[in-house]
Amino acid sequence: MGESRITGTSGRAIPVRGDDIDTDRIIPARFLRCVSFDGLGEHAFEDDRKNFSDGKHPFDRAEFQGASILVVNDNFGCGSSREHAPQSLMRWGIKGFIGVSFAEIFFGNCVANGLPCFTLDAAEVEEIQALVERDPGCLLELDVSERRVRVGEKTYSAGLRDGVQRAFLEGLWDSTTLLLEDAGEIDRAGARLLPLKERP
Repeated sequence: MGESRITGTSGRAIPVRGDDIDTDRIIPARFLRCVSFDGLGEHAFEDDRKNFSDGKHPFDRAEFQGASILVVNDNFGCGSSREHAPQSLMRWGIKGFIGVSFAEIFFGNCVANGLPCFTLDAAEVEEIQALVERDPGCLLELDVSERRVRVGEKTYSAGLRDGVQRAFLEGLWDSTTLLLEDAGEIDRAGARLLPLKERP
């Protein structure tokens, strides 16, 4: 379980502005037919990127390539409950989020993938987005144990639910690893069950 513990993440950030950005915009529906999530990263925000009205979409701008923290606004990830949305962002390179709020199912899917979602108030998020736009090279740190966001010399107290914080710090977010760690108990439970051929 130790390898599954998440105490935080750090890196450069990419700002994507706008409230109510839904999962259809994050990963268009035509990409949901994939057998695995491999390759989804290149299609993150694909339609938005094609139709972006003000120059290049942040995901296409050279200064934000390699960024690993996505800074968004209110109700990010709303709409249909596709797990492909956080998967596509993770495979693009995102390891954590800062936002005003996140849609509940999107938030849960992020937790299940080990992606912390920190919340700040709208003015603080706007301040960080503007700072990153002015200085794309600045480093951000998301600290799970302290529930803190650090941007340069400035520190923000962030929202992170108690249960989610504990799940990250104790490695409890990774249900597959937890299951495999107790493979012996799985075998014992299987042995207690009637063989299929003996079932009515």
